[in-house]
Amino acid sequence: MRGIFVFVLSVFLVLPCYSFDREESAVISLYEKINPAIVSVDSQLDDGLSCGTGCIIDKRGLILTSAHVVDNGENVIVTMHNGQDYAAQVLRRFGNNKDIALLKINVPTELKTVKLGDSEKIKVGQKVLAIGNPFGFNGTLTQGIISRIDYAKNRIQTDAAINPGSSGGPLLNKNGEIIGINQAIYNPDNNISNIGIGFAIPINTVKEYLSGTKFIIADKP
Repeated sequence: MRGIFVFVLSVFLVLPCYSFDREESAVISLYEKINPAIVSVDSQLDDGLSCGTGCIIDKRGLILTSAHVVDNGENVIVTMHNGQDYAAQVLRRFGNNKDIALLKINVPTELKTVKLGDSEKIKVGQKVLAIGNPFGFNGTLTQGIISRIDYAKNRIQTDAAINPGSSGGPLLNKNGEIIGINQAIYNPDNNISNIGIGFAIPINTVKEYLSGTKFIIADKP
């Protein structure tokens, strides 16, 4: 009996114990920290329902998204990561291209927020993360790199997967700071799915729009 006991014990001792490497752990930790500050945004337009993503940038309920998500629609609904719905007011639309919007929801408690980074410091080849609601799959995380910086059109190009429903979501650096607001994908064949070329509005451009408002944005999440 003693020999059998030792053999069985040795089997348990050599079973592999899976663990995440340092990079995986960092991404998991960042997602768990940031995802509560990412919401889905639904707006009823004349031609149907428009769905996108938003970033909570102030604990009192200020949310950044893409203006084309809300357009001139009514009944804008924001859904939190836990499934709680709130009616949202469209406070402002910013910029000549009309593609940044600021929403407000009224909440009984303070919210988790995500910090605005500095898009002047970004580099081609830098790793980035995107969180959004592509095709209604809420809280989807993708990762890639900055593929190109289009200075003429003031856009960040990335191969991190961005699909319909991701508009208005954050493009994040490794510190979990927003460096861009995801806006569009390149689809020359009219295929609405991702082909590895996505674009985001640099967050410093967004900051310029916000600086002209009366709203105070939290510096820290």
